[in-house]
Amino acid sequence: MKLSESGTVTRPTVSAIVVCYNEEDNIGRCLESLVWCDEIVVVDSFSTDRTVEICGRYTDRIIQREWAGYRDQKAFAHSQATKDWVLLVDSDELVTPKLRDEIKQALVAHGEEFAGFSLPRLVFYLRRWWWRGGWYPDHDVRLFRRDRATWGGSDPHEKILVDGKVRRLRNPLHHFSYRDIEDHVQRINRFTSISSRELANEQKRWRLSDALLRPAVRFFRSYVLQRGFLEGFAGFYVAVTAAVYVFLKYAKLWELELKGKDHGDRKRS
Repeated sequence: MKLSESGTVTRPTVSAIVVCYNEEDNIGRCLESLVWCDEIVVVDSFSTDRTVEICGRYTDRIIQREWAGYRDQKAFAHSQATKDWVLLVDSDELVTPKLRDEIKQALVAHGEEFAGFSLPRLVFYLRRWWWRGGWYPDHDVRLFRRDRATWGGSDPHEKILVDGKVRRLRNPLHHFSYRDIEDHVQRINRFTSISSRELANEQKRWRLSDALLRPAVRFFRSYVLQRGFLEGFAGFYVAVTAAVYVFLKYAKLWELELKGKDHGDRKRS
């Protein structure tokens, strides 16, 4: 807890960081929810739509940088922040007034004790909020001390590693993840390609059991254990696509191994 010269409690300063590319439909809503922060840093990957123009209404800290992957791009944005704490928000997310107030209160009451705070995320998709089916609460460290955090994980599932204790907040970050089913399927295709390459880079080997059993377990967890069936056909669809995601990740790892064998055979011949 910080005290001003007059003896009143002061809130630690916050830098919001956002990375984006061609997000004109989402970025205004996102940045509007961050105007309470002491600084907004946007790292844009040379958008070709109105994204940068819209960002300019909310901040003059706009940095254009070629896309370097999810982890590296967000780590760079982190490096550009200058305030005590950093709040990471994706361009398709927004901080609700309740979450904003909880963050302010948490920083004043617990900012000296903790190095980070994890936020639950609540997805809006297919005309509903997904409290069931496995997407909630999905706690993730998003608020952290600027000088006590590093980046780990692998694309597209990067994560923030903090040096110190982490406290969970209660109010969710709202996530408008997919525009429609077509967008959802395209992202599954893109993310599974990235994930399979990361597995290969980590020397993970393809196994038939992974391709057969992991998707089935993922479907069962989403549809039954996490009560996706209560969402009707939408819950069934989300459980199926979650299983497809896992299946494609390992199928693409298998394909990469085939390509590697073909390359080796050509070299030997």
